[in-house]
Amino acid sequence: MPLQMHEDFIIQAKEKLRQDNRIRGLLAGGSMITGIMDEYSDLDFIVVYDACYKEEIMKNRMQIAEKLGHLLSAFTGEHVGEPRLLICLYGQPLLHVDLKFVTIQELEQRVENPVILWERGEEVSHLFQRTASNFPYPDPQWIEDRFWIWIHYGASKLGRGELFELIDHLSFMRNTVIGPLLHIKNGELPRGVRKLEEYEGEELDELKETIPNHSTESCYHALKKTIHLYQRLRQHLGDFEYKSEAEQASIAYLESVYSSK
Repeated sequence: MPLQMHEDFIIQAKEKLRQDNRIRGLLAGGSMITGIMDEYSDLDFIVVYDACYKEEIMKNRMQIAEKLGHLLSAFTGEHVGEPRLLICLYGQPLLHVDLKFVTIQELEQRVENPVILWERGEEVSHLFQRTASNFPYPDPQWIEDRFWIWIHYGASKLGRGELFELIDHLSFMRNTVIGPLLHIKNGELPRGVRKLEEYEGEELDELKETIPNHSTESCYHALKKTIHLYQRLRQHLGDFEYKSEAEQASIAYLESVYSSK
């Protein structure tokens, strides 16, 4: 359930947005859908507006955000491929709030069914009744086609001694491949590495081994563990073409690089 600071902000946001006739509703995603919120939770808002005001709304998003509370700083979400998103920090108390501005029509394509905090009329409710959410799952062939090239790339960084770059590369593979596949194996949505700490025992211990320190030995073993985890987890993805020749070649290359150090 939302804490008092979340509730206070929600009440204030609804009050301000009701005064803007261009706005059709305020929805909430993320942890508000599951009801699991704590003092560290942010607010994931979807601000639904009338499509005829699109240019005007997108131009004036910052001014809308400023009306919702004491806005300390904000920036747009192009870095995550979502230019409709405004990432905000409000205070006091400090509160992270994501504001995604969408038209009612754009809501038809969604990854989850957000909570309706307020709507003008029932247009949003009716849209949710006649359409379904669709969370994107990774394409196993897309991963397999790239994974062994990524391993070769990591091995080349190991050979050059570019360990900071290799550590970043291992994080990328963990977030893009290992984390999502581990979630899928456990019957969860493939949300990167989010909340992987909830998995206990051998799985969590193995995942920790993909996190190296700044040494050749540690980075090599992290690459090896990443390979072993992927080889096991891909078995849960159904039928697709294994790139066996690339797999063998990239692993052999990693071993040759390591043995020459």
